[in-house]
Amino acid sequence: MLRCSRLTAMLLVFSCFTLSVGYADDVTAKRSAPAVEAIDQAMQAFVDSGDLSGAVTLVGHDRKIVHYGAVGHADLDSGKPMTRQTLFSIASMTKPITSTAVMMLVEEGKLDLDDEVSKFIPAFASVKLSNGESPQRQITLRDCLTHTSGLHGTQSFSDSLREAVDELSQRPLAFEPGSKWKYSPGLNVAARIVEIVSEQPFEAFLQKRIFDPLGMKNTTFYPESKQQRRIATQYRLSDERKLQAVEDNRITNLSSDPNWPRTQGPNPSGGLYSTARDLFAFYQMILNQGQFRGTRLLTKESIEQMTSPQTADLETGFTPGNCWGLGWCIIRDPQGVSEMLSPGTFGHGGAFGTQGWVDPKTKTISILMIQRTDLPNSDNSEMRAALHRSAAESIGIEPSR
Repeated sequence: MLRCSRLTAMLLVFSCFTLSVGYADDVTAKRSAPAVEAIDQAMQAFVDSGDLSGAVTLVGHDRKIVHYGAVGHADLDSGKPMTRQTLFSIASMTKPITSTAVMMLVEEGKLDLDDEVSKFIPAFASVKLSNGESPQRQITLRDCLTHTSGLHGTQSFSDSLREAVDELSQRPLAFEPGSKWKYSPGLNVAARIVEIVSEQPFEAFLQKRIFDPLGMKNTTFYPESKQQRRIATQYRLSDERKLQAVEDNRITNLSSDPNWPRTQGPNPSGGLYSTARDLFAFYQMILNQGQFRGTRLLTKESIEQMTSPQTADLETGFTPGNCWGLGWCIIRDPQGVSEMLSPGTFGHGGAFGTQGWVDPKTKTISILMIQRTDLPNSDNSEMRAALHRSAAESIGIEPSR
């Protein structure tokens, strides 16, 4: 619920801008969105303390971008400033996009969430538990999207997606499918099924079916040379608590040669690069119940299924009070870092601190773009809490309980 007095005050502040606020359905309006000083100041504090090199934050409310700010530097050594156009490795924020691709094929009748994975990849029919016994049932596509498949281990790989998933079919399961929640490479399996059913590379499917319709021109597994120059450097804190650039440990390969061979497949669990503005378009489409700029990507029913609890009473996630949807983390009981959000808020974080959350009750989208590789728990970071808190206080948005 909006506090009218605070919202009125903010609108008076925004009226000082000569350009109008950017609407979610107008991708060309990226320069017209204001920067809310309190949110920038909250992020600048982390830059001043040496915890971040810089940050880009975006807050959307009621179909408008009400804050879009950039502070600090994208690269400390060169002094390159952080800008709204900076690209970030978004890591596991890739997963909801992968889930969206799956749901598109479900709507077309080409997939069913309860299809057994072995229907498309026969090697999974003989998968075993870690004790050598056969599981009571086979892994389903739904299991892969909810991290309840029993698959475990690293989500990264250095070969093609096909080879990576073939290797997964040889790993023993950590538990009976559906019996527990464990963060897993199941989205890689789901994406490989998208490739098989659609008969095209996964990155091509995303480009045609999601990125092009949403105008996400800076979202890719394979940044081109010009895009590479806009990628934020990744940092970790040294033993002396100084930010130290890390060698390229991103999930996708990069090269200054635009013709370099793409021997590594797209990583559907965490390989995308993107900008805050591109991600806002994707989240706004979800908040619009599948529609964006007059184009429908998914039905309302599919969106509701993706963003509704799918894991019953299983303990899930990296912060308390969560459950899992189809590729999305869902806040069932807001607390701690999520206390400023409403029950039913959904989103996903990334290993390097990036965060994206959609509160459907207050119609608010919050996006945090940073690159810290050594955060103990990026979903529970002080930076995420500061964004939620400063956005709620400065824009006048209260969670709906």
